[in-house]
Amino acid sequence: MPLLLKGSCRCNAVRFEVESHTPVPFMLCYCSICRKQQGGGGFAINLGADFDTLKITGKRNLGVYRAEIEDDEHPQCEISSGERNFCRKCGSALWLYDPTWPELVHPFASAIDTDLPKPPEKVHLMLKYKANWVEPEVGKKDKSFDVYPEESIADRHKRTGMWVD
Repeated sequence: MPLLLKGSCRCNAVRFEVESHTPVPFMLCYCSICRKQQGGGGFAINLGADFDTLKITGKRNLGVYRAEIEDDEHPQCEISSGERNFCRKCGSALWLYDPTWPELVHPFASAIDTDLPKPPEKVHLMLKYKANWVEPEVGKKDKSFDVYPEESIADRHKRTGMWVD
């Protein structure tokens, strides 16, 4: 059975729960969007979950941010399809939803109140865009990528035995 993740913003104006087969917080994203939106340590950690199971209390307090992207991979400014949901009262980043993958939602590990499993290894991604002051702590088993790894969150959970049935 998937793990039921319960989460909230800092002021509790928004609370949510969602089921996840991929609850291990192993993927650290150093892109400027994640870092500036909710990554005080220079990165953000996204989990994977089943969008159809997402239940929200306090929807009226939700805001949605869609980032403008312009970098060497996107020379023309583009609006991201990713919808970053946050609390309009306290500003807490809560989850990312992208209609490109309508079956998924990606809660930010920092918004989850449920105890999460500890990752046996980590994946550091989007290192090409990390802030100059960030020194990633890459463990012996960890993997690092300038941009995205080819392996998905779900595939990595399955391959490493972290998948929760």
